[in-house]
Amino acid sequence: MLSTRPFAAIGRAAIRWVDHLGASAIFLFLALLKVLRPKQVDKIVQQIYYIGARSTMIIMLVSFFTGMVLGLQSYHALVKFGAQGALGTLVTLTLVRELGPVLTAIMIAARAGSAIAAEVGIQRISEQIDALDTMRIDPLRYLISPRITAAVISFPLLTAIFDLVGILGGYVSGVLLLGANASTYVYRAQTSMDIKDVTDGLIKSVVFAVIVALVCCYQGYFAHMRTDSHGAKAVGLSTTSAVVISCVLILVSDYVVTSLLI
Repeated sequence: MLSTRPFAAIGRAAIRWVDHLGASAIFLFLALLKVLRPKQVDKIVQQIYYIGARSTMIIMLVSFFTGMVLGLQSYHALVKFGAQGALGTLVTLTLVRELGPVLTAIMIAARAGSAIAAEVGIQRISEQIDALDTMRIDPLRYLISPRITAAVISFPLLTAIFDLVGILGGYVSGVLLLGANASTYVYRAQTSMDIKDVTDGLIKSVVFAVIVALVCCYQGYFAHMRTDSHGAKAVGLSTTSAVVISCVLILVSDYVVTSLLI
């Protein structure tokens, strides 16, 4: 007789996935409703500083060397076809359309997203969130809404910085180190990029911002409801899950958004 246990396990996993999907959608909806409440500006500015300003240096470092590697690899590939003049086009469009938004989101998820999940998770297991409820302070308005708003503001700005510094890195690698023509690189970088390329990249960054902020806040907020652990271990597992799920969803949503915008 055929065992039904594998099918039951798949069914339970599917139900659990749908349950989390619905809960996270409600969680996001309730958090967004409270964004425009009074006394939110100070908290949003604090989170912009934490998520955005304090991530600037690591974003610039990663983008510079990403541009250098992209310029190096592209130059040697284009030389084979005698098309090294297209180096500026290739570097610019690759960064603005794809690598800029994706790598920026992944780096912020690793740096700020993990910290958000850990911070909210610790507040949950130490009953600080319950204390907010007791004092009639809405935890979603106080903890979650400012972080989501700050992420939506910070991600596009950091993506723009990533693009600019990455193009500079491609210039250093392709022009200064490998000897490509400087005027051709700059001219191709300017003429090959139009406003749609920029707006598509910024749209992606906003989508990634919502994903990272939602996943990290959700994982931390409900860390006490994990069935595989409790206490400090639950916070650690929630932080790990937040980063992993965020990175996977960034890549999946990148394909979906690209297919819709292309």
